[in-house]
Amino acid sequence: MLEQPAAQPQGNGMAVSSLVLGVVGLALGIIPFFGWFLLPAWILAIVFGAVGLKRKQSKGMSYTGLILGIGTLVYKVAFWILFLVGLSQTSV
Repeated sequence: MLEQPAAQPQGNGMAVSSLVLGVVGLALGIIPFFGWFLLPAWILAIVFGAVGLKRKQSKGMSYTGLILGIGTLVYKVAFWILFLVGLSQTSV
């Protein structure tokens, strides 16, 4: 009689990676001129969060990483738009 190998439990690797990259990206991304170096972390947080949701991994961690990645990216783009608008409005 052949025994079936035990099914490997699916881990939460993508969800955890998304959460960690989202938190680190937010924590260091709010530094005004340094934050853009973390653009790959934001993008990876978004991608890993989406993949984690698709693979039915931990929804809480996947959503949190996804939201933090998108939120930080939107924050940085809005910051620079407002910075440039303010800079163009100054008169010397």
